[in-house]
Amino acid sequence: MAMAYKMATEGMNIKEECKRWFTEMKWKKVHRFVVYKIDERTRAVLVDKVGGPGEGYEELVAALPTDDCRYAVFDFDFVSVDNCQKSKIFFIAWSPAASRIRAKILYATSKQGLRRVLDGVHYEVQATDPSEMGFDVIRERAQ
Repeated sequence: MAMAYKMATEGMNIKEECKRWFTEMKWKKVHRFVVYKIDERTRAVLVDKVGGPGEGYEELVAALPTDDCRYAVFDFDFVSVDNCQKSKIFFIAWSPAASRIRAKILYATSKQGLRRVLDGVHYEVQATDPSEMGFDVIRERAQ
C-alpha cells in the first residue's frame, strides 16, 4: 500500500498516446470509446482498448474487466428533447468490488492527473458495478 501512495504522490506518467486517441475520438469521431489502464511496473497510464466508430456502449462495458480497475472515455451521441443531434463525452472511473485494494487506491489517487490531460470531458461517472454505469444512467446525465 505504501508503494501505491508513493506512485500517486509522485504522479503517473501519462503516455502521449492517451491524449492522441482521446483527441481523435473527440474531434475526428473515429473512435467511440477509449479504455485506459495503469501499468504499475512502469508507473504509466496506457491505452488498453479503443472502440471503433461502429461500436457502442455495450462493447465498452464488455471491455472493462470484472476484477481490475480501468478508466474509460465514451462519446455519447444522442438527440436532445428539442430534436438536435448532440454529443457528450463521459469519463468513467471503473473500480469493481473484486479488484485489489492496491489497484483501487492507485486508480482513485491517479484519476485527476489523467482528467487534466483529457480536455473536453463533460461528465464523470464512478462505478463499482455495471448498474452504476448503465446506459440509462448515461442517457439521463446527458439530457
